[in-house]
Amino acid sequence: MQYDIRLAIGYNYGAPSDRARTVVRLLPSNLPGQQRITARLLSVDPEPDERRDTTDFFGNAMSILSFHQPIDRIDFKLHARVERLAPAGSLDLSPNLAGLGAEIAAYRNLDSLSPHHFLGPSRRIGPEPEIAAFATSFHKPDQTVRQTVGALGQAIHSEMRFDPGATDVDTPPGEAFANRHGVCQDFSHVMIAALRALGIPAGYVSGFLRTIPPPGQPRLDGADAMHAWVMAWCGNETGWVEIDPTNNCFVEADHIVVAYGRDYADIAPVKGVLRTSGTQNSRHSVDVEPI
Repeated sequence: MQYDIRLAIGYNYGAPSDRARTVVRLLPSNLPGQQRITARLLSVDPEPDERRDTTDFFGNAMSILSFHQPIDRIDFKLHARVERLAPAGSLDLSPNLAGLGAEIAAYRNLDSLSPHHFLGPSRRIGPEPEIAAFATSFHKPDQTVRQTVGALGQAIHSEMRFDPGATDVDTPPGEAFANRHGVCQDFSHVMIAALRALGIPAGYVSGFLRTIPPPGQPRLDGADAMHAWVMAWCGNETGWVEIDPTNNCFVEADHIVVAYGRDYADIAPVKGVLRTSGTQNSRHSVDVEPI
């Protein structure tokens, strides 16, 4: 499936900043066998005094921007054309949890997607006893790792309610789980904490999701938003599997990947520093249009 993706993110500041530095992860990347980029352009207004386009440790496209003059707003616009390939169907060759532990111990590579990077605590996800107990209750000894991942995704989807006003970007996963509501970031952080508690390497994926309007209703420009889901390492044979607990599904051709990381902090779409005063407001719109 091919998509045209248009994104606009803007910030207005109460007073001009004397200077600013921003890191942006909005450009989707080529992923062999999964995703092919035929065009992509990230524009910034006002134009930064310095811009460096590079990749981070996990292989994600990253733009580093510096502004030497005062700015009172900043706008980002992305236009990309992406071909997303549906995952090939395959047999479940993943081991059980005991077998997974042996395969992780024998894994000797520390490349960017090595399972070792995704087992322990990360900046936003630490040990969560309530989530760990919940995960344990849904694991059965005779299950394969992939079956455990699917069962846990379904359980989190059933337990939690999607509520855009319930949390913010800094809400810890333990709090979101205790209150049983949140957004895709919260669903994903909760599931990552649960998987790691069972000894399953798990990471955070940011990207776009094509939304389908109700029958007979037109698609609305800008109605989509950036999305988040989970990747779980299911052993040497199966490798990484991606699952969307917010929508209770394994990832298919409707999910377009932007970045991989251990949690949101690794791959926040826009983050940086500036010195200003007063209030700040932001706006965000995304349109994912199938071609």
